[in-house]
Amino acid sequence: MWGRRQRGPGSCVLGAEELRARRREREAALRKARRQEQLVSKRLLREDTTAEEGAQDGAGIEPGPLLENEVLELLRSVQKGSEDRKRSLGRLCWALRNKETRQKFVRLDGSIRTLIGLFTSSLADVQMQAGRCLHELSHSSDPAVAEACLPVTSYLLTYLSGHSIEFTELCLYTLGNLVVESEAVRKQLLPQGIIPVLVSCIQSPHEAVLEGLGYVLSQLLQAKEAPTEIIPLVLASALPQHMLRLVCSGLKAGIGAAVEFAWCLHYIICSQMPNTALLSLGALPALTSVLLNLASEPPPDAAEGLELLVCPVLRCLSNLLAEDTGCEEQVQDERLLVAIFLILQSFLQKHPFIAQECLWLLNNLTACEPFFCSALLSLDLLPALLQLLPCSQMATVLVLTVACNIAAKGPAFCQQLHQQPALSLLLPILTLPDLEAVGQCLELLHLLFLHCPEAAADFIRQGGHRALEQHQSTPELQERARALLDMVGHPLGSPPSPRPPSFPPPVL
Repeated sequence: MWGRRQRGPGSCVLGAEELRARRREREAALRKARRQEQLVSKRLLREDTTAEEGAQDGAGIEPGPLLENEVLELLRSVQKGSEDRKRSLGRLCWALRNKETRQKFVRLDGSIRTLIGLFTSSLADVQMQAGRCLHELSHSSDPAVAEACLPVTSYLLTYLSGHSIEFTELCLYTLGNLVVESEAVRKQLLPQGIIPVLVSCIQSPHEAVLEGLGYVLSQLLQAKEAPTEIIPLVLASALPQHMLRLVCSGLKAGIGAAVEFAWCLHYIICSQMPNTALLSLGALPALTSVLLNLASEPPPDAAEGLELLVCPVLRCLSNLLAEDTGCEEQVQDERLLVAIFLILQSFLQKHPFIAQECLWLLNNLTACEPFFCSALLSLDLLPALLQLLPCSQMATVLVLTVACNIAAKGPAFCQQLHQQPALSLLLPILTLPDLEAVGQCLELLHLLFLHCPEAAADFIRQGGHRALEQHQSTPELQERARALLDMVGHPLGSPPSPRPPSFPPPVL
């Protein structure tokens, strides 16, 4: 959720509109980078049973590759129709765990046709075992294997309305795996009606089915063609309202499905499609409520895996708030700020990445809305914010950005920032080798000096001018460092220049 940045001070020689334009360009690049951090993955459903005589099924165990004649023999044993067919399918399923064997199998004439015939068998155990073979094939990273499975997609969709939870789950994860690898599979599934089928399936009361469905949908939504071909169909369906319902009921119904659908919402929101449909469904207050519940009613010992729900919910809120729709007014609730810091308290130690997610949300809340800047100060949350400075390189930049958002609101806000030990924390940052952090620190100092002259005096008393002088020879920082030295007066105590400094936009 790469969101809006705070607006620059009006005293810059560069016009406010030009500054905004530059920042919008930077934000677009950041959002593109975030969208490229895909969570495409494949998943396997395997049982801890004997896959073949003398071989135990288990994680990390993979058979060696078979010769072509051995693969052909396996196929023939499956085709024979003997009473031992189930055992033959089990041996084939085991063999298909090997990448080379999968490739050899799909090249055999009639191999997929044979599996489809068994997959549509009236014998439940044969059908299940054939489904497991197809599932192993779906795990291949070779697009040719996925495309060889094209004839099975219509059957997979049909069986999603079946009565066996285990079989429906198997079909869902097989579909999801095929969707990851092949655009041809995705293009075939759309006219076959995958979206209406998912709408029907999402009303299932079974957690395992819902989690599998969320997996399929999340893979579809991450496809390169999703913004133009898939997301419009999803938004025009009943899926979004069901996704919101399942995310909101995650702590009570089942966290697995809630996590999947929270990521689905994240991919939709980040797609650069208009989010008016989600906003009209009440996505912003609904997700805010989820975050408040996560903060106020944390499971005992912050249940393992809960961070997987917290992360996409934070991102969804951040990205919705980053849109120029004025939707900040829908969430003017100071409890949201408290919730963010409670989540940090609960998760930061074990899951440091949560700090960055929370700070992005804080940035977008405070970017243009004075309400949240005032609330952060009145609730005395600034000390907790400043404690996050050393968490990571990105956390340092984001904390400084949030502080800039507050300082940009004017003299009263800068006075309150100055009352905190902010200057003493900023001095060490000026010595860091991280140009991005130093650049944002310089912007914060500029705002403080502009609106709170006593901050400039304190800065000089603490020897801050020496830190600024060090950056006069740094090409990326020298103009801003010199502008600040000009604002505070030269080290020997000459009065500050009355003219406004030429202060370029921040490095961010």
